[in-house]
Amino acid sequence: MGCEHCCTHQSSCITSVPVFKGMKEEDLQLLQKVTRSRHFLKGEFIFREGERSETLFVVNEGLIKLTKTSAEGKEQIVRLLFPGDFFGLISLLKNEKHYVNAEVIGGPTVICYIEKQDFLRTMEKNADLSYRFLLAVNDRLYEADESVGFLSLMEVEQRLARALVLFHEKMNAASGAFTLPISKKDLASYIGTTPESVSRKLLAFMSQKLIATDRRRQIQILELGRLKQMAEMD
Repeated sequence: MGCEHCCTHQSSCITSVPVFKGMKEEDLQLLQKVTRSRHFLKGEFIFREGERSETLFVVNEGLIKLTKTSAEGKEQIVRLLFPGDFFGLISLLKNEKHYVNAEVIGGPTVICYIEKQDFLRTMEKNADLSYRFLLAVNDRLYEADESVGFLSLMEVEQRLARALVLFHEKMNAASGAFTLPISKKDLASYIGTTPESVSRKLLAFMSQKLIATDRRRQIQILELGRLKQMAEMD
């Protein structure tokens, strides 16, 4: 497992999460005091499906995939988590087992965490924060519903276009260029297809001059507007 650090990253963790923005300075300081951080390596699990947890996790650096595994052992990526995303809230609040696996896929990764009692104590003192977490959970439910439609109603090229736009936005690719943050196998799992189909569709996007790419997984978005239109994100 990764090595634990006492508050090295807590300030950046708290300020990077949109739901914490706007908190009173004294509340932020209290939250920072009870926030800890831990380093993980690629392939390590923060938690596994079925485990219990009384912790709220925040991605400070790196990339996490949340996955479900079928009875046949097939993995489906439920969600990708980027810096600033939090997870584990439902298990924490409802005192239930995790329904997904959380695995590091983005190289050296820093996860910040807040234990249940510390988190609830802060929530009790800050009604505005509680309300914003309620809205955040509602947004997650909306995204989950949208994801079901995304996988069931869209063609593979539309799903791939949506994923590329997501990476472009999450990785702050102002120039339009970014390194594909996950393998083609994981990308295929995320959009519900095969690695071979991903490769074919990427080549098709290149031939249509929507993107440019190289063997180092560097993606250059050439026509962001057309990709968004294809992904029905306009």
